[in-house]
Amino acid sequence: MAGSSRAASVSLYIAFLLFGFSAAKEVLIGGKNDAWKIPSSESDSLNKWAERSRFQVGDYLVWKYDGGKDSVLQVSREDYGDCSTANPIKEYNDGNTKVKLDRPGPFYFISGAKGHCEEGQKLIVVVITPKRRFTGISPALAPAPAPTDFEGPAVAPTSSASALKGGLAAVLGLLTIWAF
Repeated sequence: MAGSSRAASVSLYIAFLLFGFSAAKEVLIGGKNDAWKIPSSESDSLNKWAERSRFQVGDYLVWKYDGGKDSVLQVSREDYGDCSTANPIKEYNDGNTKVKLDRPGPFYFISGAKGHCEEGQKLIVVVITPKRRFTGISPALAPAPAPTDFEGPAVAPTSSASALKGGLAAVLGLLTIWAF
């Protein structure tokens, strides 16, 4: 009986390590300090960078810029398309802006400096939907997910194998200790 109890404990521990948590991260916009600027070309736009990145609920976006000359405006989809600075959802101008991504879906940002958005200084970040957890409802009985109604850059899938390496190593280490 003690052997099956230990096996159950190990199984629960492995499940927790593999699926129980994901670490939020701080993501520097464009991957560098001076990225919040008018892009030199279409291929240099922040949206190209965002399309290659993966954002999750709980992550923070971090901008580094000259707060005396520029700002970051979080705006609606419509204001993003029109480059309208009139009614931002939030306005940041401290030069060291940190925004928490608190929900799945698109987030729209534009420069608050006159004319910069029209020249391409803007960004759409799409936060992926968290994986569904087991709820005890048969998939046949579960409601279908709602279709999304936004247009944004596609987010390329990435491997989470590196994130699992540490958890897997810990599990193997514990299994080795318990085996002896």
